[in-house]
Amino acid sequence: MVVTGSGSGIGLVMAQRFAAEGARVAVVDWHEDRAAAVAGEIPGALAVHADVSSGSDVKSMAAAVRSGLGPVDVLVNNAAIAEGDDVLRMDEATWEKDVDVVLKSVFLCSRAFLPEMIERRRGSIVNITSVNALSALGNEAYSAAKAGVINLTQGVAVRYGAFGVRCNAIAPGTIRTPIWQERVDRDPSVFERLVKWYPLGRVGEP
Repeated sequence: MVVTGSGSGIGLVMAQRFAAEGARVAVVDWHEDRAAAVAGEIPGALAVHADVSSGSDVKSMAAAVRSGLGPVDVLVNNAAIAEGDDVLRMDEATWEKDVDVVLKSVFLCSRAFLPEMIERRRGSIVNITSVNALSALGNEAYSAAKAGVINLTQGVAVRYGAFGVRCNAIAPGTIRTPIWQERVDRDPSVFERLVKWYPLGRVGEP
């Protein structure tokens, strides 16, 4: 199985949990050292260095996974960044980078592994979206891309379900992962405000 963005945060924990259940995991991350470190702690795991917003990197990653682990039954599209906040303050390059990493990567990785799932008549794609896709919580590029992930999930599920391929989306709430650190550095009170937005005050729970 493949977990993108599994060098840290939610992806790291998912890779560990899947491995604990007996899965052979490909730890994919654009930080080569992080991928290697996580894979080194998981028996039988494969570290793959790739920028999943790049078509050529995804092709190389898919080939490396097939060579190292064999056919892929499960793909978790988890990789994400959230650098752009406020439409009027965001430049075009930042918008494109967020959308490419969050949304384009789901398209590229799904396209890379769908054919073998269809051929074998089994497979599962799990796309990690966000509550940001469902409400106005800032980080507009990230949030819009996550909303796109939900629609893409529905499209893949409807089109390929008849071939034994399941595609589902999970929309976590705010979790204190490394992706948040730059935002916290700029805005130390962000989590206090988020607690007010979430009636149950569960920001930061796993």
